[in-house]
Amino acid sequence: MSTLPKGIVAAGHPDTAAAATEILATGGNAFDAVVAAHLAACVVEPVLASLGGGGYLLSHDGHQTRLFDFFVQTPGRKRPPEEVEFFPIHADFGTTRQEFHIGRGAIATPGVVRGLWQIQRRLGRLPMTEVARPAIDLARHGVVVNDFQAYIFDIVSPIYRAQSETFATYRSPKHPDRLVQAGERLRQPRLADTIEALAREGEVLFYEGEIAAAVAALCAEGGLLTRADLETYPVIERRPLWLRYRDAEILTNPPPSSGGILIAFSLELLSHFDLHALRFGGPEHAGLLTAVQDLTRQVRRDLDLDDTRPGRRPALLAPTVLTRYLDQLAHHPLCRRGTTHISVMDAEGNCASLTTSNGEGCGWLIPGTGIMLNNMLGEADLNPHGFFQWPCDTRMTSMMAPSLARLPGCTVALGSGGSNRLRTAILQVLVNLIDFRMPLAEAVAAPRLHLEEGVVNLEPGFEETAVARLASNYAVKAWPAPNLFFGGVHAVARGPEEFEGTGDPRRGGVCRRV
Repeated sequence: MSTLPKGIVAAGHPDTAAAATEILATGGNAFDAVVAAHLAACVVEPVLASLGGGGYLLSHDGHQTRLFDFFVQTPGRKRPPEEVEFFPIHADFGTTRQEFHIGRGAIATPGVVRGLWQIQRRLGRLPMTEVARPAIDLARHGVVVNDFQAYIFDIVSPIYRAQSETFATYRSPKHPDRLVQAGERLRQPRLADTIEALAREGEVLFYEGEIAAAVAALCAEGGLLTRADLETYPVIERRPLWLRYRDAEILTNPPPSSGGILIAFSLELLSHFDLHALRFGGPEHAGLLTAVQDLTRQVRRDLDLDDTRPGRRPALLAPTVLTRYLDQLAHHPLCRRGTTHISVMDAEGNCASLTTSNGEGCGWLIPGTGIMLNNMLGEADLNPHGFFQWPCDTRMTSMMAPSLARLPGCTVALGSGGSNRLRTAILQVLVNLIDFRMPLAEAVAAPRLHLEEGVVNLEPGFEETAVARLASNYAVKAWPAPNLFFGGVHAVARGPEEFEGTGDPRRGGVCRRV
């Protein structure tokens, strides 16, 4: 019988994974490791991770599974739009462009610092000063920017050129008129000092101390946040959303997050089909996935996703609702009529599935800290009723859905980055694992499709007959290669005798054993 290593980590950057494995190797548990990994991600993946954003941790400590909600909160006040700094930029993925809004008026109350520090106190083993050390060293000594991170900077370059301090922080040391390039070293001494101070003094520095004062001063003109928003920000512990799909149990992010419940809705619809009879990448497979994504888009528009009460199954998953949408799939020949991520596991049975987001960043750093603040109030997908229509002092919804899947013989921790594509990325990986019985790495790397605004985006790998059939009902955009547009699922699994893991190649993902 093989002996389990101390743990396994899947993340989007080698230095992020290295920070987690260093902590596991020195006696930390999965929760120490996931906190260390995210702090490192804020340094080495600055476009994708920041202490100025929000997120979720789905944790299992061998006895209890909990969801820590530290996503962003809407401000406690509104101002007339003409008084708010809020303007559009375009992210260019090459094959498609996506609009985001940035500026001080796009900043929601950040939760990452309070969330990570609370998780560390509740579930971790090592002192925060030790857990934060890898990130501090990376920020102080610098990290060599890889090709993928340079590509990300290029996609959202208007954000990182928007303000002089921001541009100076991420400017190329060799080409002063450009952002940092692949192969160049990015040093962030102010961020190193900030993380070190937070590790020593605790999150009070961010929510009640000097950093809180700096955020309030930044937002006094053109922004919405106040010191009261920061001082009263709560981390919320929730019971995960549970469902059974085939022979697997799925635990994911519950409402008010929308990603988990929409994945559950999609899986409930798919449970009425014999997917094992389909050929992966064929017309029936691609058509069914697209139709289910289309219905999931409809149900998000039609129903209130927040309509859930403690102890009751969400209304979205009620049989009458499912039947109403399933009726639209009744013609399908297989219908059986009668639904920036880090994953860590350790040898003690602890599982940590952490997903966070800074949006794309608002363009502003908190003065003197090196921390980019979020632009969640400027994310169209998080504001489906329109910008500035949010209720005050309310936890925002999110597509982020850190998840656990208990399959016969193993448990998988997974999640994804990818804006509104992350729910379809997680859904397809789960289907690949459970219905098509793919190995973990194959399930993550397999080609994906995503329906958005009437356009089916397809990675290479779907059959020509599948593309032709989709084109008879939708506009089709065929991508020349796999792309981060389709999400980045980083997953780890534990069986009775071994760990397994994989990082999504679309986002430069890596896996490390300890």
